Amino acid sequence: MYKVFLVEDEVVVREGIKNKIDWKSNGYEFCGEASDGELAYPLIQKLKPDIVITDIKMPFMDGLELSQLIKKEMPQIEIIILSGFSEFEYAQKAISLGVAQFLSKPINSEELLAEIGKVARKLDIKKEEQELIDQYKKEMEENNFESRRKLFQSLIDGEESTPVLIEKAAELGINLSALCYNIILFRIRSTHHGEQEYSGTKEKVLEELMAYCESKGLILFDRGLEGYALIIGADSEEELCVIKKQCESYIVDLFKARDNIRYFGGIGKSVNRLSELSESFDAASRAFARRYMVEDNLFVEYNEQITEIYESQNFDISKINTKQVDRSEVLSYLKLAEPGEAFYFVEEYFNKLDTEAVLSALFRQYIAMDIYFCAVDFVQSMGVEKSVIPVLDVTSKEMQTIEGTKSYLTSVLSIAAGIREQQASDKYGDVVDEVLRYIDENYSDEDLSLNQVASVVNFSPNHLSTIFSQKTGQTFIKYLTDYRMNKAKELLKGTSKKSSIISAEVGYKDSHYFSFLFKKTQGVTPTQYRGDKVTGEAETD
Repeated sequence: MYKVFLVEDEVVVREGIKNKIDWKSNGYEFCGEASDGELAYPLIQKLKPDIVITDIKMPFMDGLELSQLIKKEMPQIEIIILSGFSEFEYAQKAISLGVAQFLSKPINSEELLAEIGKVARKLDIKKEEQELIDQYKKEMEENNFESRRKLFQSLIDGEESTPVLIEKAAELGINLSALCYNIILFRIRSTHHGEQEYSGTKEKVLEELMAYCESKGLILFDRGLEGYALIIGADSEEELCVIKKQCESYIVDLFKARDNIRYFGGIGKSVNRLSELSESFDAASRAFARRYMVEDNLFVEYNEQITEIYESQNFDISKINTKQVDRSEVLSYLKLAEPGEAFYFVEEYFNKLDTEAVLSALFRQYIAMDIYFCAVDFVQSMGVEKSVIPVLDVTSKEMQTIEGTKSYLTSVLSIAAGIREQQASDKYGDVVDEVLRYIDENYSDEDLSLNQVASVVNFSPNHLSTIFSQKTGQTFIKYLTDYRMNKAKELLKGTSKKSSIISAEVGYKDSHYFSFLFKKTQGVTPTQYRGDKVTGEAETD
């Protein structure tokens, strides 16, 4: 039921319009009235009518002035202007403002009701179009998730110019403008509680966190299997520090309130340019890599450590604290980390060792041998020959320096973790093949969704979305939509079935939405694609 508001300075005319039309039985609600534009405007702001009927000549504020204000602040409202003046300039001005109808007085109630009906039908069409757009946006949320993830990757790669990054962010409704920045990386996982319970808790926690970030102007990125990233922006270093502390405190309190969630986070260093975000990310990644070396449920802040590089010739091996050489940390990395994290892990692993010990070539050889054998055991446990791991040559020039040792160990750990990733990827390939078969068999089901398919293959929707995109190069919804559109094109060209029938056969019960989506993705309507003349069947052309 559309709401109608009347603005008319002549009491007799206003009362006549108000009382001579049976608004309710004709499907309208008469929600208010005023004698001039000045009195009407605040009431219109409050009542939010769908249609405003206004006289053009009124004291204090006339109908054209009122229409201009309404269209500027509330463009969705349709306006009908009544005027005793038929001059062309009045009608021309009304049209330029976007007024729906310009009617000459006097006008009887039946004629006015008929004109209101025309405006109501216009509102119906706009409402249907908005519903189609809203449905499309909802279905394409997964594409937005993938676009945000790619944007974050571009931000930390540092390969694109600042204007390009700002433009890409703006397309996603993200404001990157600030005078200084910092990045927080974090990951959450389940305790020993049930996976279903954890998934529900995780979803609620992330909804709360997203709402908090939006209220504070923070930018949260879902990085899929790699966890989450939070970009903080501020106008000064002091403000950035305050926001960072507040954000960390909020996240910790949010996670602590759930006993089935474990978390770990790494906080980067502040930078003054958007183009320097990669430096903040590197710092956050180093801090984040400490999750293999300390307890869960902690946020670690990056602290830059400067070490004088020289060789100690008189190192006393009895001074080694053997507790700091922990093979379990290496195994934890190999089982859980991304191959690209090896550099950060090695850096943090060395940072926690005694400086004097690290400066000894003998001690570094001991560390390198331990990690080498750990990596060999790990790949052999997966049925892979140990020869894939580069052989340790303690006499090599590389092993005589700290950076050389780090470089060798980074390579060893990257290869071992990469093998694990490849085996997991092969397993995921089978899952994606199953998903593709399921789509082929069920694309005509209107309820087919990422959540439904995820339950079939026993994956969380986010996890499935990530591996599906990695394997196919497309998001699930993009693949499904393209699949359905291709099936629809086959039917449009190969059969004489109506568009409404084809719509249902490819998974869209709403033929209007099918036509909208077809035109959105293919650039033409189903009728135009088929090459037929437009018929009387329902189709959004």
